[in-house]
Amino acid sequence: MLPLWSVFVAVAVLAVQLCTGEKSCVIRSTAESVVQRGSSFEVSCTFNLKCIGYMYSGQGPIKQRHEVLNSTTIYFKVVNITENRTYSCQCEGHKELDPCGLDISVGYLPDRPKNISCIYKIIKKESGVVVCTWNRGRDTNLRNSSALWVKTVSGNHTDGPVPYKLSNKGTELLSVNFTVSRSVQLISVWVQTENPLGSAQSSIINYTLSDIAMPSTPVLSELNCSSRMCVIKVEQSVKTHYLEIQYRAEQQTWTTYEDSVAQRNSSLWSISSLEPYRLYYLRARSKFSTGLWSQWSTNNLTWTKEEAPAKELDVWFAVDSKTMRIYWKAGNMSISRGKIIGYEVSISSPNNITITNVSADARSYSVQCCPSCEVTVRARNSKGLSPPAKVTTHLTEAKPLHKVQVRNDGYNITISWTKPGTAPSPTAYLLEWYPEGNKLEGLRWVRLGKNENHTVISGIKPFECYEGALYAFYNESSFSKTKFKGVAILESAPEAGPFVQENIEEKNNVKITWTELPRSQRGGCITNYTIYLETKGQQKCFSDSVPASERMYMFKGLPPAEYSLWMSASTGRGEGPAGQKTNFFIEQDTQVFHLLACVVASLIVLFLLCLCQNSTVKQRFWELFQCFMLDVVPDPANSKWAKECTQEKGKVNVELDSSYSNVSREEEKVILVDVEELPKHNSDTPTSRKIFSRVTPPTSLSSETEPVIPTTYIKSFSHDSDSSDHTHTSLDTTVDYISSHGPGNFDEEDDEEKVEEFTDMPFIASHNIFIEPLVFGGKLTLDAVKIDCSDFFQNI
Repeated sequence: MLPLWSVFVAVAVLAVQLCTGEKSCVIRSTAESVVQRGSSFEVSCTFNLKCIGYMYSGQGPIKQRHEVLNSTTIYFKVVNITENRTYSCQCEGHKELDPCGLDISVGYLPDRPKNISCIYKIIKKESGVVVCTWNRGRDTNLRNSSALWVKTVSGNHTDGPVPYKLSNKGTELLSVNFTVSRSVQLISVWVQTENPLGSAQSSIINYTLSDIAMPSTPVLSELNCSSRMCVIKVEQSVKTHYLEIQYRAEQQTWTTYEDSVAQRNSSLWSISSLEPYRLYYLRARSKFSTGLWSQWSTNNLTWTKEEAPAKELDVWFAVDSKTMRIYWKAGNMSISRGKIIGYEVSISSPNNITITNVSADARSYSVQCCPSCEVTVRARNSKGLSPPAKVTTHLTEAKPLHKVQVRNDGYNITISWTKPGTAPSPTAYLLEWYPEGNKLEGLRWVRLGKNENHTVISGIKPFECYEGALYAFYNESSFSKTKFKGVAILESAPEAGPFVQENIEEKNNVKITWTELPRSQRGGCITNYTIYLETKGQQKCFSDSVPASERMYMFKGLPPAEYSLWMSASTGRGEGPAGQKTNFFIEQDTQVFHLLACVVASLIVLFLLCLCQNSTVKQRFWELFQCFMLDVVPDPANSKWAKECTQEKGKVNVELDSSYSNVSREEEKVILVDVEELPKHNSDTPTSRKIFSRVTPPTSLSSETEPVIPTTYIKSFSHDSDSSDHTHTSLDTTVDYISSHGPGNFDEEDDEEKVEEFTDMPFIASHNIFIEPLVFGGKLTLDAVKIDCSDFFQNI
């Protein structure tokens, strides 16, 4: 039984040890568990058994380099600690035993409380609440305990001191409030603060409650306002001696109502000197005869009533073609005195008055230009109309002002001018400005007094070009106008080039036009445009710069070719990219071509006529012409007579009459013809040339028996000439046949008489002033009469 009980006891002891978590060591510090920041101390661990021990600290935790004091104790020196830390020790190889540990907190001693302030808030007649605040100083990183000690004095009776405690950590400004009877006249207060490292106490401060008494915040109600005055009701929980009421319009400073700072018994207050149709903020505060002002009440909002507009509108105008656009500015509250519900535009002519109602959102109205008309504009609210604002257009223009300067001042533009040195002096000025080329939509203006000589324009858009004018008014009928343009605050090169169009006109003139760039792509004020013209197929490009105001350019007399055309725009910051290219082609002018062809042909004909004055050239030309006319000139060899009389080449058979029949056939021989050239006749008169061919028989015949042998072919040329400039040629042909009557020798007169007898053998002969007589050498037969043109060109 004894061994069983011993085992049971051992198991029970082991179970108790396991349940209680037996630790392997004891940890200690030479300092307390709370130390000041920057302190140095030692942490030691004593182990309950023999083992190798280690010390750990920080997150992880991290093993520290400890020192060994003896076989069971180790220690670690902590130097200048700055934050809260946990230290622990552990036996190596005995994980079943719990480690021992120690937490060290780091902080500061509490500062001495300062800036103690107390206010006595009287809510009821019987008592009030004292609220005291103070500054505890820097944060100690520890939990602090603070107490406000109060000692009260009522007559000759003193109570206290009584602490009013509060616990805090991290709060810099502390506050304590406590109730005090209205019978207490004096209080004494001080503050004491402590933490584990120590304590601190403020100095004692004494208060007379009447000096720190503050009424409760007033309440404003039942606001009733007219156009110039508001009546309000002020409610307070206790009676006060002073009440102050302040008011202000929107975005203005507070104004104190003068009659309110006084002792008053009434709860109703009247606030006057207000403006019509204004949103006012009102607030109030109160005060006893002594003590402090109460806090301001919450702001109360109220509107005053409307009145009819008191002043005329600020109006201006712009003229466009045959219309005039009237502009006006929306009046501020001091002018409109109410909500504008519309505008009235009146046009007065000598015979008629036209009134037009315009909506409240409109700021302009267009009317027809009428030199003898008067235009007025009035604003309308629920109470009536404003005085008429007259638009004066028929004014006499004087000389413009000198030395008007425009200067860029960052994001604003300053306009300055010099007043005229001679009388009269201007009575007022008006400055207008608008985006370039967009006057009707973007017109803005400002009126200036007669003593001003400069103004600053704000609200200018960057990368936008502006222009405008300064008007000086001398009286109701005279003014001067000085223009300015090209004004911008920020600029860049244009983002694109203009879109260009071409139009080909007569004489190879090309007219090109372009439109302005969109405002978003200009980058500022356009200074000039550059036109580029490139000829296709040639390394040649023409460029020219034109002013920004131009919208047309003319190319004159371009030669026929294919061209490419494009443009770019420039600002003060440089040239922008090229616009879209356009191609066009200029064709050859057909009329000019025909004219040139006629001129060239005329020159050639004139040259030929000059050449034809040469006799040699005329002869060659006529021979060439006769070659082309071969099918017109008949061949004598093909005539009826030639076919009957010719039996072989070079022989002619002639049938004789019966009277000559005694001539023997043996005596017939080949007839040879001699050709001789007759002398030239005067070319001024028509001439006839005859070629005589004499045929001589081989034997002589008697006069009685001698036969008559055909001896002559006659070619006759006749020519009529009327002038040197125009020549008319008539072709007259006379055909002579061989006669069988008479002797063998014929004279010229006999030849002419026998011409008409031989009509069966025609010869066509023509005559022209440009040709010389044909010369044939040697003997001529009938076959030889046939013309062969192949010989004509041998000597050319």
